[in-house]
Amino acid sequence: MERVKVLIVDDEHDFRQLFIKRFTLRNLDVDGVGSGREALKALDRKEYDVVVLDVRMPGMDGIETLKEIKKHHPSSEVIMLTGHGSVKSGIEGMSHGAFDYVLKPFKIDDLLERILKAHERRVLSRGG
Repeated sequence: MERVKVLIVDDEHDFRQLFIKRFTLRNLDVDGVGSGREALKALDRKEYDVVVLDVRMPGMDGIETLKEIKKHHPSSEVIMLTGHGSVKSGIEGMSHGAFDYVLKPFKIDDLLERILKAHERRVLSRGG
């Protein structure tokens, strides 16, 4: 079985590295980038099953990045990461095609479960 390919998009370097380490140990194929623009470039180079996208980032924010991802890579599922103060943004992301949103801080196994469900939906939408 092919490993689930995940792209983490967050401007906090330490968070990305921790995320990559923990999810690689859980047998996911994980890459990380620090901005929305870098995410779009990464998606042009490699197909990802699931993008985990921070809502608040300098430059291109998560909602703007989500819209571009859905325009150019509609089959990639997106999970929005949002802080307590930006629940509205997470919900807004859902209205623009995000699969789900997760509040920070989160439990790693909860996010893993959501990633696997997003991957399952992607596989089913592509016909297996």
